[in-house]
Amino acid sequence: MSHDEMTRRDFVSMTVAAGVTAAAGRQGSAQPQVVETNVEIKTADGTCDAAFIHPTTGAHPAVVIWPDAFGLRPSMRDMAKRLAAEGYSVLVPNPFYRVAKAPLFESAANFNFGDPAQRSKLGPLMGSTNAAGAAETDATAFVAWLDGQKQVDRTKKIGTQGYCMGGALVVRTAAAVPDRVGAGASFHGGGLVTTNPNSPHLLAPKIKARMYFGVAANDDAQQPDAKTKLKEAFDAAKVPAEVEVYPQAQHGWCVSDMPMQANGQPTYSKADAERAWGKLLALYKAAL
Repeated sequence: MSHDEMTRRDFVSMTVAAGVTAAAGRQGSAQPQVVETNVEIKTADGTCDAAFIHPTTGAHPAVVIWPDAFGLRPSMRDMAKRLAAEGYSVLVPNPFYRVAKAPLFESAANFNFGDPAQRSKLGPLMGSTNAAGAAETDATAFVAWLDGQKQVDRTKKIGTQGYCMGGALVVRTAAAVPDRVGAGASFHGGGLVTTNPNSPHLLAPKIKARMYFGVAANDDAQQPDAKTKLKEAFDAAKVPAEVEVYPQAQHGWCVSDMPMQANGQPTYSKADAERAWGKLLALYKAAL
């Protein structure tokens, strides 16, 4: 695997753009309209800026989305709007609020992982999110905030999904608020199984949610035992979890504006992304 590919897997961030808009659901479909609002959430570490996207009427199960290293941008907003159009109230927070307000990146398409100057921009952001207890602090605050919104059906469990290292944040969220989080999905997640005592997979005994892990082919090639350790940990904890390798998909395949691979081929795979989306909706339907 190239240095670029290995580096790509190591980062996750979340950012949101401000504004209040109404946007239609998927183009060409009969999905209901959704409302997108900029909000602020108080946490133990400060004030987090976030996007809250939900159907125009009614109360719905809530979902927290943890994006990849480039944060919330048009591609991620479209993902959240699409999910809201399916009948969910979706929160996309900026976990880098300790460092800066969003947006920090508008698009990932032109990012060069081989450029140290570009990569250096991600380090301080990552540090703020990965600090001990940060994800747990944020998850607790986000769930409490969601439970205070009229657009959220508090009788339903909460879902959470993440991309790249957002996958690890999904696991930490499910472990931090186990009585509220009913489903968690990680897509091309990084850092799920490490040798550290705080490795996300070791949190399985604290989780009550139904879990899904979609693994990229090149991530599996880089760490072939991770899928086995992940499944063993959740099986031992008696937590329902599916771990699936996408044999033709590369790290980042779910996100439409990912940079090209080092070989010039696209990272985003529409066919595999749609398959992953179907898995996500089935998970939420079963568990929320």
